Amino acid sequence: MKIAVLSGKGGTGKTLVSVNLAAAAKESIYIDCDVEEPNGHLFFKPEDIKSEKISIKIPFVDETLCNGCRKCADFCKFNALAYIQPKLIVFDEVCHSCGGCVLICPEKALSENEKFIGEVQRGVSGNVTVITGILNTGEASGIPIIKKLLKDIPADKGVAFIDCPPGSACIVMESIKDADYCIFVAEPTLFGVHNLSMVYELVTLFAKPHGVVLNKCLEGENPAEEFCLKKGIKILGQIPYDNELGTLNSNALISVRETEKYRVMFSSLLQTVTMEVEACYSY
Repeated sequence: MKIAVLSGKGGTGKTLVSVNLAAAAKESIYIDCDVEEPNGHLFFKPEDIKSEKISIKIPFVDETLCNGCRKCADFCKFNALAYIQPKLIVFDEVCHSCGGCVLICPEKALSENEKFIGEVQRGVSGNVTVITGILNTGEASGIPIIKKLLKDIPADKGVAFIDCPPGSACIVMESIKDADYCIFVAEPTLFGVHNLSMVYELVTLFAKPHGVVLNKCLEGENPAEEFCLKKGIKILGQIPYDNELGTLNSNALISVRETEKYRVMFSSLLQTVTMEVEACYSY
């Protein structure tokens, strides 16, 4: 079972929810796909970490063979190649590593070099297998790392919780495309509704079953709750605006491992999510 946790922006409590759901499970996998700024490992503090470098293939030009025919540049739909006399220029940042330019070059002037863009770290924290993607600073796209993170997820390690990047860009699409269920985390404000609406449209486009956790809830009006009721989005649970919970979270402590109150709260939420997923695939 793969459960993606996402939100329209950072700071809504996406990592709070995914980390504590993973810790509340008997056995689970936590996958941090927020590769530009991963922080789940700060909570779990995993041990026995094994690291794997991730690379992509970038075209390399042998200028002694290139005759300036421009066939490679014409082929590339991403404009990653340009012939500006007297040489061919490769723009690494927009290259999608498809290899088509190498195949189409009549002079065999193009080959491919490995370019390291980040790493994947795997470790263990109690009952949780922690898998973290880290994109090198300045790299344009973390999609190759996310693909590696979500490839060959161990089936014998329990439910997998995918902590998605914030927003609704390509890296979020890559993070949720194989998920069995999506959990939105939203704040009870008009701005929170705007961000919730973005990810709701994305997940609807992918036809993924979904529900929402409303975080930082107070007494009184809750625009995010009203939006969910209007759209028919299942409200899985509500997390109150709580100074104690905020303090634990800001100190990078896993609430379910610190306090019985939060262990009960997130265990109940996990049970609700599990029942929802099972109901979605029972037919």
